[in-house]
Order: sequence, then C-alpha cells, then structure tokens
Amino acid sequence: MSRISHKDPELAHRLSRRGMLGVAAGATAAALLGAAAGPASASTTAPAASAARRGRPVLPPGRLGIQLYSLRDKVGTLGFAPVFAELEQYGYDEIEFAGYTQGSAGPITLARLKRLAKDHGLTPIGSHVGYYSDDPNAYTFAQNLNQVLDDAQALGLKHIGTASGPFRYGSTVDAWKRAAQEFNAYGAAAKARGMKFYQHNHSDEFAFAADNPKVRLYDVLLAETDPDLVYLEMDIYWAYAGQFRFSKRPDGTPAPFEPLDYVLAHPHRYPLFHVKDGVSDPSNEFGYRMTDVGDGDIDYQRFISAVTRLRGGRQSHHWQAEHDNPTDSFRFARRSSEYLHSLREKC
Repeated sequence: MSRISHKDPELAHRLSRRGMLGVAAGATAAALLGAAAGPASASTTAPAASAARRGRPVLPPGRLGIQLYSLRDKVGTLGFAPVFAELEQYGYDEIEFAGYTQGSAGPITLARLKRLAKDHGLTPIGSHVGYYSDDPNAYTFAQNLNQVLDDAQALGLKHIGTASGPFRYGSTVDAWKRAAQEFNAYGAAAKARGMKFYQHNHSDEFAFAADNPKVRLYDVLLAETDPDLVYLEMDIYWAYAGQFRFSKRPDGTPAPFEPLDYVLAHPHRYPLFHVKDGVSDPSNEFGYRMTDVGDGDIDYQRFISAVTRLRGGRQSHHWQAEHDNPTDSFRFARRSSEYLHSLREKC
C-alpha cells in the first residue's frame, strides 16, 4: 500500500482493492464504535420527514446498497458484524463485497458471513474479484475461476464481477477483443451457476484505442461481449471522469459522450451502479475531487430518475454508494444514505 503513488488516485484505487479488507486501520475497535454510535441513532429522521412532504422517492425501495471497500478500515478492525449493524441503522438494504476477510477482527467463514448479513437485513448483491494476476495461484477469475464462483455461490450472490479493466493484453482493439472473449467465458461459467458476471469501470475504459484513435475502448467492450453473459456496473463518478478526460480524440477532434446515454441505450446490461460523488475541479486530472454522496456536483436526482423511469427500471437496478477514501467511513455511509433517500421525483 505504501508504494502506491498518491499522484495517481485511480491507479491507487485499483491496486489497493486487491487485498484491502485484510489490512487493519490504526484505531481501536472501541474508539471507532464510540465515534459512530451517536450519528447512527439519529440517521433516519430527516428522510422520513421529507417523504411526508414531497413526492415519490427517486430511489426504489429495497435497492440501496454500499460497496464495502468504502468501509475497509472498519471491517479490518471491528469486523463485519459491527459494520453490518451500523449499515442496518443507516437504512441500507444491500452490500457488495470487496473481499471476505476482516483483518485483525479474526477469521470468518463464508457461512457465518452470509448469516451475519441476513441477521442485519442486508442482501449480499455482488462482489469484486481481480481479473488476472502474474501469480498463478492468485484469487482471480483468470487463475482461480472455480473457487471464485464457489465462494460467490456460498454467499448466495446474484452477481459476481471484477473492478479490473480489460487491459490484460494492452489497449488496442484486438487486445480488448481478446479480453472480451475471456469475459464471455467467465460470464458463461457464472450463468451456469445462476449468477451474472459484471465489470466495473474506472475512467481509463473510456480512452481511445492505441491503434485506432477513432474507437473508444468501452465501445469495444460493449460490442465484443455477449449481452446475455457479460454485464456492466457503471461507476458513475469514474464515468464522468472519463467524460472529462476523453472528450477529445488524441488529435484534438471533439468526441463528447454522456455516461447516462450508455445506460439508456443498454439498460439490460447495467444491473448495478456505483453512486459516488465529486466536486467539479477542472484543475484535477480527473475533472472532479471525490467527496461524500450529496456533497458534489453529479446530479443524482437526474441520473437515477432517468434510469428508474425506464420500463421495469425500479426493479432492474441496484445502487451501491461508494467513496474510495472517505475521511470517516461511517459518516460517509450514514450521510450518503440520508441524501439518496431524500431525493424525490420532480413534478
């Protein structure tokens, strides 16, 4: 972790995700629980009051989740049980895993983990696993597909995916076609187990192919993967960062795109979303500074409303709050839930 450059936050995010839940934070469990106890007790009053005053909630009932990577510091010291108890208090319905260990809190079995989630009213909806590694024994789709799927099945997951981009063979069109065929194979294996395989984007997926500057890599992924086998989890923040970074081709030709348009054109392919926010900052290489959901400039009232207005949209999609490096992860989780529950349809 210490070797990851803070000057490249996207790379740091991708690399640190590989084993993060086994890393303990420096604070004690008692101190962390004490700091979180106060906000949890008062977290649901504002959304309840606003619901009585305004229209239909933008967020479909039962569809708010959280990516546990955002809470890796708490999981790594307190363990899953106290974290799940907090999430229950904050009004979350679902969880997405980023590893199945809990650091200094000690070992835990998958059966126990599944039971803990159920006991706190949380549905495990998905999990992030690496795409490939140079280590032949690594816990990735490429190296250990059967074990990855066995574990996902043991947890009762409906989705199993990767936060790795399809960069295994490079950034050419043919390289991405080759990676897409591997994704199709993982998707077929997941489907045979009753699950959906998915890929979570960062911003680099929206770059242009190294050998064809007219072709956006993300479009290759969409075209070359089987829509019945490979699904997509749009990280909305990183998609908007991609919009900022790659609005022009390498020769300077304008090539604007709207992240929401991908979803509206292919709603079947996007069962999951990452809801993270950012303050617009053109001086930042990504165009945004990440912040708690509701404190930034991404219009989630507009985005979520547009998706849920699609036919069957309120039943077909899951919304996972996330912040890559929150200052206070419990506070982030609580405030994100409050904000998203407060959103209402415009008349």
